[in-house]
Amino acid sequence: MLSPFTVRAQQAADTLTLEQALDLATSRSFVVSAAQRELEAHDGSVRQAGAFRNPELAASVEDTRSATRTTTTTLNIPLELGGKRAARVNAAERARDLAQVELTNAKAQVRSSAIAAYFAVLAAQERSKLAGNSADLATSGAQAVSKRVAAGKVSPVDATRAQVDQANAQLELAEAQAELTTSRHALANLWGDAEPRFVRVAGDINVIPERAPLPELMGRLEEAPALLAARTEVERRKALVGVERSKATPDVTLSVGAKRDNELGRTQAIVGLSVPLPLFDRNQGAVYEASKRADKAEDEFQAARLRVLSELQTAAAQLSIARTSLQALQSTVLPAAQQAYDSASKGFEAGKFGFLDVIDAQRSLLQARARYLSTLSNAHQAATAIDRLLGR
Repeated sequence: MLSPFTVRAQQAADTLTLEQALDLATSRSFVVSAAQRELEAHDGSVRQAGAFRNPELAASVEDTRSATRTTTTTLNIPLELGGKRAARVNAAERARDLAQVELTNAKAQVRSSAIAAYFAVLAAQERSKLAGNSADLATSGAQAVSKRVAAGKVSPVDATRAQVDQANAQLELAEAQAELTTSRHALANLWGDAEPRFVRVAGDINVIPERAPLPELMGRLEEAPALLAARTEVERRKALVGVERSKATPDVTLSVGAKRDNELGRTQAIVGLSVPLPLFDRNQGAVYEASKRADKAEDEFQAARLRVLSELQTAAAQLSIARTSLQALQSTVLPAAQQAYDSASKGFEAGKFGFLDVIDAQRSLLQARARYLSTLSNAHQAATAIDRLLGR
C-alpha cells in the first residue's frame, strides 16, 4: 500500500510511468478494497462456524406454597453429532478460500484495466502527435501551392484541394486531441481522480509486446484466476454437501441438574437425555439440493475452462498476427511510404511532380503510420488480455 506522500508525489508528476499507474490503481481501487473487506468478513464466518452451541439453563417450580414446593433446576447441554461443527468450519474455510481467490482476481483485473488504459493514452499521444505533423504538413503544402499559384506555375484548383486537405488535417488533429483527453480521463478515473494530474505517460510506442508461445501459455492455464475461482467454488459446494449430510444425524441434549423437594426435605440429582427421532425429516431434500449444486459447480468449472482456453487462444492468435503485421510495417511499409513522400516533396519543389502526387504520398504515409498505431494498440490489447486471463 502506497503512503499518501508517495501517491501525491506520483500524481503531481507531469509524466506518469506504468509502474506508478499500476501502484495508484491497485492501492486506491474500490474494487480491490471491496474484495479485501469480503475476505476479512469471511474470517468472522470461520470463527463463527467453529463456535460451540450455548447450553441452556432451565428452572421450574411446582406448587407455590413454600412448605410443599418442589424446585427443579437443569442445565441442558446440546451435543452436536455427525461432525456438524467440523463440516461447518470446512465450508466456511472453503468460502474464505474463494474470497481470497476473488481478491487475487480483482487485483489482476484492476492491473489489466490500468495497463490497457495506460497504453491507450500512449497510443493516443502518438496519434495526436501524428495528427499534428499531418496538420503541419498540410499547412506548409497549402502555403507552397499558394505561392506556385501566384507565380502561375500550377492551377488554382490545386490551391483549393490543398486548402481542403489542410481543413481535413485540422479536423483530424482536433479529433486526436479529444481522444487523448478522453483516454487520460479514463486512466485517471481508475484511481478515483475526476481530473488527470499528469500531463503525459512515458513509454516507447515502438516496443512490440511479446509473450510466450501458445503451448507454454496453455501450460499455465490452471493458474488462471477464473479457473481458480471456479475450482474453489466446486470445493465449497462439496463442503456444503457435507454440512447438509451431517444434519441427518440428530443432536443429543444432555440435561443435568437437581430437584429440591421442600416437603420431603431432600435434593435429588437429575440426569436426562433427549434425542430427536428422525422418522420423517432426515434432511434428504437439502442433501439432494446441495449435491446437485455441487454438480452444477463442476459443470461451470468445465465451462469456465473451455471459455478461458478459447479466450487465451484468441488473444495469442491476435498477438501473433499483430506482431507479424508490425514487423512488416516497420521493415517495409513505413520506410517505403516515407521514401515515397520525401521523393514527391523534393520533386514538387523542383517542379517535377504535381501537388496531387505530394498529397497522395502524404496520405499514404499517414495511413501507414495510423495503421501502425492501430496494429500496435491491438497487440497491446491482446498481450493485456493474456496477462488478465493468466493473472499475471
